[in-house]
Amino acid sequence: MSALTNDWNPETYARFRGLRLRPALDLLAQIGPLPEGAVVDLGCGDGAVGPALAQRFPEQRRIGVDASPAMLDRARQGGSYDALVEADAARWQPKAPPALIFSNAALQWLPDHDRLLPRLAGLLTPGGVLAVQMPRQHSAPSHRFLRDIAASLFPDRFEPGSEEPRVRPAAQYWQLLAGFGEVQAWETDYVQRLEPAGDAHPVRRFTESTAMRPYLDRLAADEIPAYLEAYDAALAAAYPLLPDGGAIFPFRRCFFTLKV
Repeated sequence: MSALTNDWNPETYARFRGLRLRPALDLLAQIGPLPEGAVVDLGCGDGAVGPALAQRFPEQRRIGVDASPAMLDRARQGGSYDALVEADAARWQPKAPPALIFSNAALQWLPDHDRLLPRLAGLLTPGGVLAVQMPRQHSAPSHRFLRDIAASLFPDRFEPGSEEPRVRPAAQYWQLLAGFGEVQAWETDYVQRLEPAGDAHPVRRFTESTAMRPYLDRLAADEIPAYLEAYDAALAAAYPLLPDGGAIFPFRRCFFTLKV
Protein backbone atom coordinates (compact mmCIF):
# COMPACT_ATOMS: atom_id res chain seq x y z
CA MET A 1 0.00 0.00 0.00
CA SER A 2 1.21 3.50 -0.66
CA ALA A 3 2.63 5.39 2.27
CA LEU A 4 0.47 7.87 4.15
CA THR A 5 1.52 10.30 6.86
CA ASN A 6 1.18 7.65 9.57
CA ASP A 7 1.91 3.96 9.29
CA TRP A 8 -0.92 1.43 9.10
CA ASN A 9 -2.28 -0.15 12.28
CA PRO A 10 -2.41 -3.93 11.81
CA GLU A 11 -4.68 -4.42 14.83
CA THR A 12 -7.33 -2.00 13.55
CA TYR A 13 -7.15 -3.36 10.01
CA ALA A 14 -7.52 -6.96 11.20
CA ARG A 15 -10.88 -6.38 12.91
CA PHE A 16 -12.66 -7.30 9.68
CA ARG A 17 -10.15 -9.86 8.45
CA GLY A 18 -12.77 -12.34 7.26
CA LEU A 19 -14.73 -9.77 5.26
CA ARG A 20 -11.56 -8.41 3.68
CA LEU A 21 -10.23 -11.89 2.88
CA ARG A 22 -13.30 -13.20 1.06
CA PRO A 23 -12.79 -11.07 -2.10
CA ALA A 24 -9.15 -12.18 -2.23
CA LEU A 25 -10.22 -15.82 -2.18
CA ASP A 26 -12.82 -15.15 -4.87
CA LEU A 27 -10.09 -13.58 -7.02
CA LEU A 28 -7.69 -16.43 -6.34
CA ALA A 29 -10.30 -18.94 -7.51
CA GLN A 30 -10.19 -17.41 -11.00
CA ILE A 31 -6.45 -18.03 -11.49
CA GLY A 32 -5.44 -21.15 -13.41
CA PRO A 33 -2.04 -22.88 -13.65
CA LEU A 34 0.97 -20.60 -13.72
CA PRO A 35 4.29 -20.73 -15.55
CA GLU A 36 7.56 -20.83 -13.63
CA GLY A 37 8.32 -17.72 -11.64
CA ALA A 38 7.54 -16.02 -8.36
CA VAL A 39 4.12 -15.30 -6.93
CA VAL A 40 4.02 -11.67 -5.79
CA ASP A 41 1.46 -10.36 -3.30
CA LEU A 42 1.57 -6.67 -4.21
CA GLY A 43 0.29 -4.59 -1.30
CA CYS A 44 0.34 -7.65 0.93
CA GLY A 45 -0.54 -5.71 4.08
CA ASP A 46 -0.48 -7.92 7.16
CA GLY A 47 -0.19 -11.07 5.05
CA ALA A 48 -3.81 -12.17 5.28
CA VAL A 49 -3.70 -13.73 1.81
CA GLY A 50 -0.32 -15.39 2.39
CA PRO A 51 -1.64 -18.76 3.66
CA ALA A 52 -4.03 -19.07 0.72
CA LEU A 53 -1.25 -18.29 -1.76
CA ALA A 54 1.03 -20.81 -0.05
CA GLN A 55 -1.62 -23.51 -0.24
CA ARG A 56 -2.43 -22.79 -3.88
CA PHE A 57 1.16 -22.34 -5.12
CA PRO A 58 3.35 -24.34 -2.69
CA GLU A 59 6.18 -24.91 -5.19
CA GLN A 60 6.64 -21.29 -6.23
CA ARG A 61 8.57 -18.57 -4.43
CA ARG A 62 6.17 -16.18 -2.71
CA ILE A 63 7.09 -12.52 -2.23
CA GLY A 64 5.10 -9.96 -0.25
CA VAL A 65 5.48 -6.29 -1.15
CA ASP A 66 4.13 -3.41 0.96
CA ALA A 67 5.08 0.14 1.92
CA SER A 68 4.11 -0.26 5.58
CA PRO A 69 6.83 -1.54 7.96
CA ALA A 70 4.19 -2.37 10.59
CA MET A 71 2.17 -4.45 8.16
CA LEU A 72 5.29 -6.24 6.91
CA ASP A 73 6.26 -7.09 10.49
CA ARG A 74 2.86 -8.72 10.95
CA ALA A 75 3.12 -10.53 7.60
CA ARG A 76 6.54 -11.86 8.60
CA GLN A 77 5.02 -13.51 11.67
CA GLY A 78 2.71 -15.56 9.46
CA GLY A 79 5.58 -17.32 7.72
CA SER A 80 3.79 -17.67 4.37
CA TYR A 81 6.27 -15.65 2.29
CA ASP A 82 9.78 -16.53 1.18
CA ALA A 83 10.65 -12.84 1.08
CA LEU A 84 9.10 -9.53 2.13
CA VAL A 85 9.99 -6.27 0.39
CA GLU A 86 9.29 -2.76 1.65
CA ALA A 87 8.38 -0.75 -1.45
CA ASP A 88 5.70 1.49 -2.90
CA ALA A 89 3.61 -0.58 -5.32
CA ALA A 90 3.77 2.25 -7.85
CA ARG A 91 7.56 2.00 -8.08
CA TRP A 92 8.25 -1.64 -7.20
CA GLN A 93 10.45 -3.50 -9.68
CA PRO A 94 10.96 -7.30 -9.47
CA LYS A 95 14.40 -8.86 -9.83
CA ALA A 96 12.97 -11.37 -12.32
CA PRO A 97 9.67 -11.53 -14.22
CA PRO A 98 7.03 -13.01 -11.87
CA ALA A 99 4.45 -15.63 -12.79
CA LEU A 100 1.72 -13.89 -10.81
CA ILE A 101 1.18 -10.37 -9.53
CA PHE A 102 -1.71 -10.63 -7.10
CA SER A 103 -3.07 -7.44 -5.56
CA ASN A 104 -5.98 -7.42 -3.14
CA ALA A 105 -7.41 -4.04 -2.05
CA ALA A 106 -4.19 -2.09 -2.57
CA LEU A 107 -4.03 -0.42 -5.98
CA GLN A 108 -6.99 1.87 -5.23
CA TRP A 109 -4.52 3.94 -3.20
CA LEU A 110 -2.42 4.64 -6.29
CA PRO A 111 -3.16 7.19 -9.04
CA ASP A 112 -2.79 6.97 -12.82
CA HIS A 113 -4.03 3.45 -13.50
CA ASP A 114 -3.59 4.12 -17.22
CA ARG A 115 0.17 3.89 -16.65
CA LEU A 116 0.35 1.68 -13.58
CA LEU A 117 -1.53 -1.36 -14.86
CA PRO A 118 0.18 -1.62 -18.27
CA ARG A 119 3.49 -1.30 -16.41
CA LEU A 120 2.58 -4.20 -14.12
CA ALA A 121 1.43 -6.26 -17.10
CA GLY A 122 4.79 -5.66 -18.76
CA LEU A 123 6.64 -7.08 -15.75
CA LEU A 124 5.11 -10.57 -16.07
CA THR A 125 6.79 -13.60 -17.56
CA PRO A 126 5.08 -14.99 -20.71
CA GLY A 127 1.92 -16.79 -19.62
CA GLY A 128 1.92 -14.93 -16.32
CA VAL A 129 -1.13 -13.42 -14.66
CA LEU A 130 -2.03 -10.06 -13.18
CA ALA A 131 -4.94 -10.43 -10.72
CA VAL A 132 -6.42 -7.36 -9.03
CA GLN A 133 -9.27 -6.57 -6.65
CA MET A 134 -10.11 -3.03 -5.55
CA PRO A 135 -12.98 -1.53 -3.56
CA ARG A 136 -15.33 0.57 -5.69
CA GLN A 137 -17.17 2.47 -2.98
CA HIS A 138 -16.47 6.07 -3.99
CA SER A 139 -20.16 6.97 -4.46
CA ALA A 140 -21.49 4.91 -1.54
CA PRO A 141 -22.67 6.80 1.56
CA SER A 142 -19.86 5.29 3.65
CA HIS A 143 -17.24 7.02 1.52
CA ARG A 144 -19.20 10.03 0.27
CA PHE A 145 -19.85 11.13 3.86
CA LEU A 146 -16.12 11.12 4.60
CA ARG A 147 -15.57 13.70 1.87
CA ASP A 148 -18.70 15.79 2.43
CA ILE A 149 -18.34 16.09 6.21
CA ALA A 150 -14.65 16.99 5.96
CA ALA A 151 -15.45 19.72 3.42
CA SER A 152 -18.30 21.04 5.56
CA LEU A 153 -16.43 21.15 8.87
CA PHE A 154 -12.96 22.05 7.58
CA PRO A 155 -13.34 24.01 4.31
CA ASP A 156 -9.81 25.38 4.69
CA ARG A 157 -8.40 21.90 4.02
CA PHE A 158 -11.06 20.03 2.06
CA GLU A 159 -12.92 21.17 -1.04
CA PRO A 160 -16.39 19.80 -1.80
CA GLY A 161 -16.43 17.38 -4.70
CA SER A 162 -12.68 17.72 -5.30
CA GLU A 163 -11.80 14.04 -5.08
CA GLU A 164 -12.17 11.99 -8.26
CA PRO A 165 -12.68 8.21 -8.02
CA ARG A 166 -9.53 6.24 -8.75
CA VAL A 167 -11.29 2.92 -9.30
CA ARG A 168 -13.24 2.71 -12.54
CA PRO A 169 -15.96 0.34 -13.72
CA ALA A 170 -14.63 -3.13 -14.50
CA ALA A 171 -15.38 -2.71 -18.22
CA GLN A 172 -12.87 0.12 -18.44
CA TYR A 173 -10.10 -2.08 -17.06
CA TRP A 174 -11.01 -4.72 -19.64
CA GLN A 175 -10.54 -2.10 -22.35
CA LEU A 176 -7.29 -0.85 -20.84
CA LEU A 177 -5.67 -4.30 -20.67
CA ALA A 178 -7.21 -6.19 -23.60
CA GLY A 179 -4.23 -5.47 -25.83
CA PHE A 180 -1.88 -7.31 -23.44
CA GLY A 181 -3.63 -10.70 -23.39
CA GLU A 182 -6.72 -12.49 -22.14
CA VAL A 183 -8.76 -10.34 -19.73
CA GLN A 184 -11.63 -11.18 -17.41
CA ALA A 185 -13.31 -8.32 -15.52
CA TRP A 186 -16.29 -8.18 -13.18
CA GLU A 187 -17.83 -6.45 -10.17
CA THR A 188 -19.44 -7.96 -7.08
CA ASP A 189 -21.61 -6.42 -4.38
CA TYR A 190 -20.90 -8.02 -1.02
CA VAL A 191 -23.75 -7.71 1.48
CA GLN A 192 -21.78 -7.57 4.72
CA ARG A 193 -23.22 -7.84 8.20
CA LEU A 194 -21.09 -5.86 10.65
CA GLU A 195 -21.07 -6.66 14.34
CA PRO A 196 -22.07 -4.06 16.96
CA ALA A 197 -19.26 -1.61 17.68
CA GLY A 198 -20.07 -0.10 21.05
CA ASP A 199 -20.03 3.70 20.98
CA ALA A 200 -19.27 3.90 17.22
CA HIS A 201 -21.38 3.04 14.20
CA PRO A 202 -20.23 -0.35 12.82
CA VAL A 203 -19.53 1.13 9.38
CA ARG A 204 -17.25 3.71 10.97
CA ARG A 205 -15.25 0.90 12.53
CA PHE A 206 -14.88 -0.64 9.06
CA THR A 207 -13.73 2.53 7.30
CA GLU A 208 -11.51 4.01 10.03
CA SER A 209 -8.62 1.66 9.24
CA THR A 210 -8.74 2.33 5.49
CA ALA A 211 -10.83 4.98 3.70
CA MET A 212 -10.96 7.36 6.67
CA ARG A 213 -7.19 7.48 7.18
CA PRO A 214 -6.36 10.24 4.65
CA TYR A 215 -8.93 12.50 6.32
CA LEU A 216 -7.82 11.89 9.90
CA ASP A 217 -4.21 12.46 8.86
CA ARG A 218 -5.12 16.07 7.99
CA LEU A 219 -6.95 16.83 11.24
CA ALA A 220 -5.63 17.95 14.60
CA ALA A 221 -6.37 15.69 17.56
CA ASP A 222 -8.95 18.11 18.99
CA GLU A 223 -10.80 18.26 15.64
CA ILE A 224 -11.31 14.52 15.27
CA PRO A 225 -14.19 14.05 17.79
CA ALA A 226 -16.49 16.48 15.95
CA TYR A 227 -15.70 14.80 12.64
CA LEU A 228 -16.43 11.33 14.01
CA GLU A 229 -19.66 12.47 15.68
CA ALA A 230 -20.99 13.94 12.43
CA TYR A 231 -19.92 10.86 10.49
CA ASP A 232 -21.62 8.48 12.93
CA ALA A 233 -24.84 10.49 12.72
CA ALA A 234 -24.85 10.40 8.93
CA LEU A 235 -24.08 6.68 8.88
CA ALA A 236 -26.99 5.96 11.23
CA ALA A 237 -29.38 7.39 8.65
CA ALA A 238 -27.84 5.56 5.68
CA TYR A 239 -27.15 2.26 7.43
CA PRO A 240 -29.80 1.80 10.18
CA LEU A 241 -28.72 -0.31 13.09
CA LEU A 242 -30.11 -3.81 13.45
CA PRO A 243 -31.87 -4.74 16.70
CA ASP A 244 -28.59 -6.09 18.13
CA GLY A 245 -26.62 -2.95 17.19
CA GLY A 246 -24.99 -4.36 14.08
CA ALA A 247 -25.52 -3.08 10.54
CA ILE A 248 -25.87 -4.30 6.96
CA PHE A 249 -23.13 -2.75 4.84
CA PRO A 250 -23.27 -3.37 1.05
CA PHE A 251 -19.80 -3.08 -0.43
CA ARG A 252 -18.91 -3.11 -4.13
CA ARG A 253 -15.60 -4.48 -5.39
CA CYS A 254 -14.00 -4.46 -8.84
CA PHE A 255 -12.02 -7.46 -10.12
CA PHE A 256 -9.95 -8.25 -13.17
CA THR A 257 -7.39 -10.82 -14.30
CA LEU A 258 -5.00 -10.60 -17.22
CA LYS A 259 -3.08 -13.55 -18.66
CA VAL A 260 -0.28 -12.30 -20.90
